[in-house]
This record gives sequence, C-alpha cells and structure tokens, in this order.
Amino acid sequence: MSALLLLLAMNLTETLSSEDPYLWLEEVEGERALEWAKARSAETMAQFEREEAFRTLRDQLLAILDTEARIPYVTWHRGKLYNFWRDAKNRRGLWRRTTLDEYRKPEPSWEIVLDLDRLAEEEKENWVWAGAEMLPDGDRALIRLSRGGADATVVREFDLEEKRFVEGGFSLPEAKSWVSWRNRDELFVGTDFGPGSLTSSGYPRTSRLWKRNTPLSDAPEVFAGESSDVFAGVSVVRSRGKSYELALRRVGFFTSRYFLREEDGSLRPIEVPEDAEIGFAGDQLLIELKSDWTIGERRWPQGALLAIPLADFLEGKREFTMLFTPGPRRSLGGYAVTKNAVIVHELDNVLSKLYEWRLGEEGWQRRALAVPPASLSITALDDEHSDTYFVNAASFLEPDTLYLAEVGQDGWEKLKALPAQFDATGLSVTQYEATSKDGTRIPYFLIARKDLPLNGDNPTLLYGYGGFEVALRPAYAPLVGKGWLEKGGVYAVANIRGGGEFGPAWHRAALKENRQRAYDDFIAVAEDLIARKITSPKRLGIRGGSNGGLLTGVMLTQRPDLFGAVVIQVPLLDMRRYHLLLAGASWMAEYGNPDDPNEWAYIARYSPYQNLRPDVAYPPVLLTTSTRDDRVHPGHARKFVARLLEFGKDVTYYENTEGGHGGAADNPQRATMEALTYAWLAKQLGLKPPG
Repeated sequence: MSALLLLLAMNLTETLSSEDPYLWLEEVEGERALEWAKARSAETMAQFEREEAFRTLRDQLLAILDTEARIPYVTWHRGKLYNFWRDAKNRRGLWRRTTLDEYRKPEPSWEIVLDLDRLAEEEKENWVWAGAEMLPDGDRALIRLSRGGADATVVREFDLEEKRFVEGGFSLPEAKSWVSWRNRDELFVGTDFGPGSLTSSGYPRTSRLWKRNTPLSDAPEVFAGESSDVFAGVSVVRSRGKSYELALRRVGFFTSRYFLREEDGSLRPIEVPEDAEIGFAGDQLLIELKSDWTIGERRWPQGALLAIPLADFLEGKREFTMLFTPGPRRSLGGYAVTKNAVIVHELDNVLSKLYEWRLGEEGWQRRALAVPPASLSITALDDEHSDTYFVNAASFLEPDTLYLAEVGQDGWEKLKALPAQFDATGLSVTQYEATSKDGTRIPYFLIARKDLPLNGDNPTLLYGYGGFEVALRPAYAPLVGKGWLEKGGVYAVANIRGGGEFGPAWHRAALKENRQRAYDDFIAVAEDLIARKITSPKRLGIRGGSNGGLLTGVMLTQRPDLFGAVVIQVPLLDMRRYHLLLAGASWMAEYGNPDDPNEWAYIARYSPYQNLRPDVAYPPVLLTTSTRDDRVHPGHARKFVARLLEFGKDVTYYENTEGGHGGAADNPQRATMEALTYAWLAKQLGLKPPG
C-alpha cells in the first residue's frame, strides 16, 4: 500500500473514531433505541396499510406461502421421512413424519410428532423451529428452539416414540450451542460455559463430554480452541456404518484444523490444507480443495474433490483419485454419499450436471447421468443401508420437481411437483455477460417478457450477493414471480465475484483488499442492462440482504447515479465496527480487520456508513432488519437510516421485532416484508401492472 493511501486511511480513522452520535442505536433492546425503531416502522406500515395494492399483494404472497400445494421436503431417519410444515392453520409449524410408500401418494398421511403452536401456547414462549439432531438409529432427538427466530437456541431432548420431551433429559439453555450425539447416553457439547468459553465471535471455544444424569458443570473438557478461532468443537461423523469422532478448530471463517479423536482421547491431526473441507464415504476420506495443493511433483488443483482410503492417508500416502476436476467455468456444486456411490454435482457455467462414482476392484468408475436442463440439488436418504437419493430440479420459470433416484439406474421416479405459483406466460430466461472494470466476464441471468421493448424504460430489479463462496443458481422464486414478474417487471440475477459460481477462485478474487471487484462487477451488470436498453437508471432498482445488503449499501454510496431505488436488508453497513458486533469477528477472513490500519485503508474506501455524504443526491432507499437478528446486528441498519434522515434523504425503514437473520418468524411476517419490498419498488420504479 502506498504511503499516501495509508495516511489517508489513518486520517479517516481518526475522524471516524470521534464519537458516533448514533452508537445508542446499537443497544438492541435499549428503550430509546426500540422506541426509535418502532416509531420508524409504524410510520412505514401506516403508509402502506392505506394502499390497496400493498394489502392485495400481501394476501397473494401469503396465499403462496400458506398453500398446501407445496413440496414437503423430508429427511430420512429409521425408515421414516420427517418434515417440518407451516400453513395457515399451523403458523409456528408441525414436525411430522411418514413412510416412503405413503410419501409417494399425492396426499400422504402424516403422523404429528410435535405441534409447535401448541407448545408455544402451553409454555407462553415465542418458539420458532430451529431443527433437530437425530440419534443415529435411535429413538431420541435433540430439538433446537429459537425465541423469535434468533440464532441462539435452547436444546431439549425429545423421545421420538413417545412424542414428548424427555423429563430430566439432556437440556441446554439459550446459547449458540454445538451438540453431537456420541451414543444414547453421551453428548459432545459446546456452549456458553461462562467466562472464557466462547470465541471472540461468540461461538463455543471448548467441547465437553456430557454423560446422562450428570451435571453439565461436571462434564470434562475434551477439546479446546483459541479465543481467536471462529469456533471449536467435537462431533461424531457417521458414514456407511463407520463412526469418526472429529475435532475441529475453525481457525478462520474459511480455514480449519481437523483431528481424529482416538479412543483414549488423544488427537491425531488430519494433515490437509487449512482451507480444505473434508468428508467421509465409509472408509474413504474426501477432500475438497479451496487452493492448489502441491505434493512432491504433483499439483492437485484448486476446486478439486479428492478421494483416498483414510487408513492410507493416515499412513502418509497421497495417491488420490480426483472425483471432480475443476475448469475455468466449471465448479463443484456439492456431493452426496450413498451406500455404494458418491454422487457429484457439477456446475458448468452455473448449470447442473451429475455423475455417479463407484469404487470397485478396478478402482473408481464414473458414470454420467442424463439430467433435465435445470438447477439441481441432491440428498442421500441413508448412506449405510440405501443407494437411493433425492434430486430436486428447478429453474427460474419451471416449478420445482422432486425425484427419487437409484444408483446404477437410468430414469428417476417423479415424487412431487410444485404447481405453477405465478403466471409465467410469455416470459423467457437469457444468460448474458457483462465486462467488469478489469476485463473479467461476469454472467447474469435476465428474466423478462419475450417481446420486451428495448426502449430503456422497463422497471428492472437486479439482485446480487457476491460473498462467502455462495453461488446464485437458477431457482423458482414464486414471491419474485407474483410480486414482480407477473406485474410486468424485469428481474436480473448477477453472478459476481465473491460468490461460488466458478469455484474457490471466483470467491477469492474479491476477498479483503480485492473487495471492490465484487462491486465493480455489479456495476458492470447494471451498466450492461442499461447499454442493452433493457432499462435506465431511473427504472433500475437493486436488492440485497446480509452481505448482499452491504453490496447494495455500497452501490448507494458509490454509484447513486446508476439506480432509481435501493433495497438494503439485514445488512452490514458500518464496516468500522462490524467485527465488534455479534458474530462480526468471524467474517474478518472475508472483509479484513478494521483495527489494522493497512486493512482499514481499503475497507474505509467502501464502508457505506462512513461514506454517506449530505451533499450527494441519493436515490430512495428501503432498509429492513429484525430486532432478533443476533447474527448481523440491527444497529447497522438503524444507524444508516438515522444518518440518511439527518441528511434529509428519502429513506423508508421497517424493523420486524422477530425473525432473526431471516427477517421473519412466520409466513404472515414474511408475506408482509416481501409485499412491502415489492410495493415500494413498484412505486419508485414506476411499475404498473399490465392490463
């Protein structure tokens, strides 16, 4: 970094270190802060509640969310398929189960395991379902319940046969806990044990082995990381009948150190690159590389999926089979392990391909599968007993279809299909490319009418994320369809750097000091939409949430001339303090450390809160967040709005009191948030429904 840039960063740091007049808005439950948030939110809702278009759209979106004509996605346990379901009668939801034969029927018969609405009423708690961890081949589960949708949960042991909580069973108070069944009477537990037990990111630092009918405080510590880690803990990984006690230190958000915990409690390092991810297929170790790995004269490429017998690896052998070979526009979309195969999902220019890999006497053999032109996801049923797996297929305009597949067989059994939930007549999907500032080609999808007039006057919504190696793939989004496309709007999805569309390199290209590349990519897509005369700045809106909210916040401050409306949801915006708020410290591997002057120098150049200016003409802004978001602090959104109001700018704010990082705790809340977003965008961009 040049001395001039460093000096500028230090001067900016000194300026910004003076007392922030809106720090009080970081007091999540502070009386003054809550009153401020409620007052702003009440103004917003009072305005929109008066509009018939908003009320009608909210009802339409709620009908989609509540419809029973949805695919009930399931998980497999001991011959039963489990599903969590919400609808108009069950606002908080039902945990239920059925058999595979019953599931094949158009209207399966379900057995209710837990009624969350009844539980919440009985216990006078605002419970939101947060998942369950089953005891493998057992009759118990550890159920997670969240108050208002926060990441922090309570954990309670549940009897799957009696369908009730176990009196005197395993139970943890509200915290961001880590739990894993060792056996029916023992758990590995990481939670808030008191001072020193959490990392600086607020996650467990230590792991204890807790035996049934003993106090948790007496459970011995069996593993610990450093306070600077993101988290550390021990879990039991089971695959094809084998069981591994895996100790993990998540040193950074993208780096880990793995250890096998032996019977005597000793730890044996699994010596893979720290940025690699590992998995198991029975006695095979699977290694997903995030960077090149050179061993001797052999280089294993970034983005590859490698397989090797675990015993051989621990003996020092490095003779891998490459189950996935990356390419410039080809990346690993994921994999699933069945009893006798590894199903590899490849993304080729963001479109899906599938391969079956089977290990026989002649080594690994690959078979390509015929797949529909759709975005696919795969889930194995039971890798110990079955070669059956689920395949879900979706696209922007074709509703999801769920298939049942069998290793070695061609053709899939169609299990469920989502009916059309918005009118896609006359719409088409096109994949374009824009050229970013440094010459990189950035793909994006455009969903619009086939006869779209290229007059630069079409209300267009551009969506992006660009972080944490998250790939934005084609998906059927009925709320977008009903709220925007059906009403004549154009929708675009940008596959900018920082995401995972083309593997680890696409992500790393926009890390830390290179973050601006993601923003340049998004700007390039916006400018390409305008150059093609699809839209114009006054008709172009953008939307993003979480890291995507940071993206749209940066767009507001860097290119206010390019957009007619900006939606920022559950966002990071104050990048000077993000690492001090809730889980923010865990993201420094993505953004950098603001306390390091060299790193703050490049963060300061894009941090939205610090780059707001009173003399700039900004487009209208909608910001939404949740009081119960304990991942990305609501103070980001609150302070940003306060500053915009101070500068006299056009800003609309809504803070849901529930919902966690997802923004909504139930279907009515989600319908309200989405209707608010699309009604606001329609007003700002001049979207008028056809007809």
